[in-house]
Amino acid sequence: MAHAATPRSSASAFLGARLASLVSLLPLAVWTVAHLWHNLAVFDGPAAWQKAVTEYPSPFAQLTTLVIVFLPLAIHLAWGLARLVTTRPNNVRYGTFANLRYLLQRLSAVGVLLFLGAHIWEAALRPRLVEGQAEPFADISHAMRFHTPTLVVYLLGTLGVSYHLANGLQSFAMGWGITTSRRAVERLTLWVILAFVVLLVMSWGAIYGLWVNAV
Repeated sequence: MAHAATPRSSASAFLGARLASLVSLLPLAVWTVAHLWHNLAVFDGPAAWQKAVTEYPSPFAQLTTLVIVFLPLAIHLAWGLARLVTTRPNNVRYGTFANLRYLLQRLSAVGVLLFLGAHIWEAALRPRLVEGQAEPFADISHAMRFHTPTLVVYLLGTLGVSYHLANGLQSFAMGWGITTSRRAVERLTLWVILAFVVLLVMSWGAIYGLWVNAV
């Protein structure tokens, strides 16, 4: 026989979800912005991009980066998959803009998961594990310019990342009670749209830089 959730278990689940969003979202948000900014070094030339994106000053710095990125990513992945299987969109019954954003957030999560898996393997793990070196600038820039599927995947993947992160910041603010009034939510929505545009411009700007500097 099913048992109703107790107030203590409900409170623990609520607190766990809030802590998971805090531990996973904020480090990933900071790292994503920093990663995009480093990729914009492409406009200073291949050597500048190589130094900013693929080189680490020490093995400790590389290990620290891996922990800062992959641990929050694993937490966010586990938390997100749990939400995907336990929640269902109701866009047919309630065709509101908020529900549309909720649905897009779930769809973008799947796309971002596939994109990040391919990106991390192709850009970070495979070159180091298989070839014994960081990804050469010539390889990724050539793929962007002359391999259309790669270009399309990166354009769509970064679009998904930009939307998922920007919209996730609003969910985070509302979940933590930072914005509660209707007016505050409306103002936050404008900032979220601005964040989405900035992230997308940075992403596609970096892709354009790789494309135009291909050899």
